Amino acid sequence: MSLYTVLMEALEARDIEKTLDCYHPDYQFVRHQTNTILTLEEWRPMMEGMMASDKWVMETARCIYENDDILVSHSLMSFPDDTKESVIVVHTKKAGKIVRTETGATPIKD
Repeated sequence: MSLYTVLMEALEARDIEKTLDCYHPDYQFVRHQTNTILTLEEWRPMMEGMMASDKWVMETARCIYENDDILVSHSLMSFPDDTKESVIVVHTKKAGKIVRTETGATPIKD
């Protein structure tokens, strides 16, 4: 089973432990908006908060490309702060897990 499939099943179930199991211990989330990098420990509370909200909705999601080194996906997302974005995600993989994430997001206005 592809990492994308495992990750999507965990996210859809809002299962934080199964979601985190997809990530390498050296994980980094690159935040281009603030020019910061979050570690796995720093990123976890953000994901837990989003998963706990009924307003966090992945309206559409698709895998664009995946191999042993990279996973690229696109989704339309609604967030707890009532924003919607078109999000492209590039995950770099190491040892079969996500070790680095960079995103590009475009706000969607209703």
